[in-house]
Amino acid sequence: MTAFPDFALAGPELLLAAGALLLLLIGAYGSEKRSSLVSGLSVLLLLVAAVAVVIGRDGSTFGGAFVVDGFARFLKVLVLIGSAVAVVMTQRFAVAEKFFHFELPVLIVLATIGMLLMISAGDLIAVYLGLELQSLALYVVASFHRDDGRSTEAGLKYFVLGALSSGMLLYGASLIYGFTGHVDFAGIAAAAAAGGSTSLGLTFGIVFVATGIAFKVSAVPFHMWTPDVYEGAPTPVTAFFAAAPKIAAMALFVRVVMEALGPVKAEWQQIVAFMSLASMILGAFAAIGQRNIKRLMAYSSIGHMGYALVGLAAGSEAGIYGILIYLATYLAMTAGAFAVILSMRRDGAMTEDIESLAGLSRTNPTVAYLLGIIMFSLAGIPPFAGFFGKYFVFAAAINAGLYWLAVIGILSSVVGAYYYLRIVKIMFLDEPKGAFEPMGGEMKAVLGISGLFVAAFALVLGPLGDAALAAARTLF
Repeated sequence: MTAFPDFALAGPELLLAAGALLLLLIGAYGSEKRSSLVSGLSVLLLLVAAVAVVIGRDGSTFGGAFVVDGFARFLKVLVLIGSAVAVVMTQRFAVAEKFFHFELPVLIVLATIGMLLMISAGDLIAVYLGLELQSLALYVVASFHRDDGRSTEAGLKYFVLGALSSGMLLYGASLIYGFTGHVDFAGIAAAAAAGGSTSLGLTFGIVFVATGIAFKVSAVPFHMWTPDVYEGAPTPVTAFFAAAPKIAAMALFVRVVMEALGPVKAEWQQIVAFMSLASMILGAFAAIGQRNIKRLMAYSSIGHMGYALVGLAAGSEAGIYGILIYLATYLAMTAGAFAVILSMRRDGAMTEDIESLAGLSRTNPTVAYLLGIIMFSLAGIPPFAGFFGKYFVFAAAINAGLYWLAVIGILSSVVGAYYYLRIVKIMFLDEPKGAFEPMGGEMKAVLGISGLFVAAFALVLGPLGDAALAAARTLF
């Protein structure tokens, strides 16, 4: 007899689902003035869900399709924080651009539910359900500014390529099921281990599943949507895309290859190592010639996902630990950078040109110094947070014997430092082009907290590292 599902394990997800329905009712039966209320309640809902994740217990339910462990809880907290920060940064920008509607924060909440399901997926069916729940909301969010042709184009591109990647993932899942007879991760791992050698069909299944997930991570060569969508989508939506969905997709990638495909490490390790190598190199060189700061951040995110994949290629506990530290630092750096990008308003209009930051140290020195710290961190310069993230994933690669991957990663990081330091040079050495409009209080809070976290990361590495290590050990 099948046991009744333990719905308490899915408490945060159910809380968000019920809250999203309530927020829809509040927005639908209220006036446009209630948009701010819906936005505020969305942030509160996401933070309450994060608390529920922290105090929750481990276990699995729905026949093993939904798993809660230390790994899931660590990454769910990062995703919920990222989504809450995105909603906070959305409010002022959307009102200024006159396109805000109450549906926007609700769609972010719905996308977050999909991300949480992805992180807790215990079988291939749950993987697809979580992935599509996230994607369907993100397709709408990308094209939310209906009067802007670029936003509509971004949504269409993301939808078409997203549908293609979902089809490839489904095809790969069907191959894995056909050659192992299981959809649950434990069953797939047992069948792969019992098989002795990997069949050609299973290898093809692994390739297609990795391809589908790599699209969400925007790893090369499945990155083609990222620069155009980042540039075309409304800037707060770009900030959301750059953080929470990337973290959820990387968590899904880790869980699938480590839990379901652990016994066939030789097959997927080559795929992940290639994606990591290509992403680091493209992210380092393609961003050099960019003049639009959102496109630059798109290529930057591709590179950073490549660095995170170095830890996954190692396939060890140290590698997973490095990924968790890297994603935590990446979230803080991305939030701080986009808080400044969202405040680049002059004469009532947004500007996305990097040259617009010229002389920022003289017109707003506090913002310039905080953004400078974040740029140094993104470049991986010690003693800032980004250095520690790269150090742990490269150390894991070296311990796994992937010396060539670590060396190329370090060289790519040196090349990538050019365009980060160029922004610092523009802010501190170029002549000012005029002051930006005053930064909103919520943007100041996001930038301040991010800058403090990045600058003083060595002080929080102890407790954060302990939590990341405990989370990584749950997969081994």
